[in-house]
Amino acid sequence: MKKTDVKIGGEYYAKVTNKKVVVRIDAENSSGGWDATNLSTNKKVRVKTAGRLQGPARTTASDGEPTQRVKKRVAKKTSESPATEKKLSCVKAAIKVLEESSEPLNTQEMIAAMTDAGYWTSPGGKTPHATLYSAILRDLGKGNESRFVKTERGRFTVRS
Repeated sequence: MKKTDVKIGGEYYAKVTNKKVVVRIDAENSSGGWDATNLSTNKKVRVKTAGRLQGPARTTASDGEPTQRVKKRVAKKTSESPATEKKLSCVKAAIKVLEESSEPLNTQEMIAAMTDAGYWTSPGGKTPHATLYSAILRDLGKGNESRFVKTERGRFTVRS
């Protein structure tokens, strides 16, 4: 906000000790800034700069009386696709690709097959094959409960 926008008696959202609170500006401070009251705790605070104020908290009616607080409404996200078409994780997509494959694959081949089949795409990572390899190795640490089997160096298949 700008210093010229601040009115004595106005209520504003302000950042006080890293929290966003509503304050009422009581007076201008002789050292600069404003003396204000935190409306949630009724404690006196000093707002040193207009940069701490984040905008008006209440709108004023034409007669100068404050009206109800303006609440920001956040629209809930609506799913465009039905819940049955939930995206697969990288590991689950790899399992699906390995089940469909007749031979063991390395992680780069799995990533290519997952992308081609539309099961999973990288959200922008530079080395998704390395991430998948790491996840498979973590899963192999489970022993007999692992979903993967290492057939040879760098090649994996699913446990049957």
